[in-house]
Amino acid sequence: MHAAGTALALPHVLVVDDDPDIAGLMSRYLGGQGFRVSIAADAAHLRESLAREPVDLILLDLGLPDQDGLLLLRDLQDKWHGPVIVVSGRGASVERVVGLELGADDYVTKPFEMRELLARVRSVLRRANADGAHEPAARRLSFDGMQLETAARRLVDRDGRDVALTCGEFDLLLAMLAHPNRVLSRDQLMNCMHGRDAGPFDRAIDVQIGRLRRKIELDAAHPRLIQSVRGAGYVLAATVSQG
Repeated sequence: MHAAGTALALPHVLVVDDDPDIAGLMSRYLGGQGFRVSIAADAAHLRESLAREPVDLILLDLGLPDQDGLLLLRDLQDKWHGPVIVVSGRGASVERVVGLELGADDYVTKPFEMRELLARVRSVLRRANADGAHEPAARRLSFDGMQLETAARRLVDRDGRDVALTCGEFDLLLAMLAHPNRVLSRDQLMNCMHGRDAGPFDRAIDVQIGRLRRKIELDAAHPRLIQSVRGAGYVLAATVSQG
């Protein structure tokens, strides 16, 4: 019973890939690194897995036999708000940007090094399960009629409604609220979100900014809160109160 209890306490990663060799390789490697791993070969089995037991992270291949992975990713954002890392052979920049636009927390291109995948998994889970060590002391940050509850990782809009945020969107907003009216470079924001070097290609910040604007701006096409500073980065133009 002790062994079973220990297994249940491990972070649960769901690998969604219809290639049994790749899925098995990821499962064995991550299993040896302290994760509990389940495998789903298609979208239908993914949904069954989510309905059956809690999952901490999804590793999602885009080339599934029963549903396009990008459409599935969009559906997940409506029904399941946990972290997703896309693991795909579609390595074109446009595919990566679209994946991030649709809510992925990270994107790994096949073929990949297992050590890189492990680092990405740990980074995303660390952000999703942040213990507050780098958060402001206040449990509630108020700005422009909205409130971000840091302990609950919850955003309440101007009408008192909950706004669903991905892990990346929450971390980005928290970083900007911690430094209001201060220009933050993309590198600074990336460090707040990922705690790692972004690499030569990473439009994650620009993509996350666009998604966040659509959720907090009154008019995302003409943003007033999150302003771009040409050649420098972004600034949150708002008064932030803590309490």
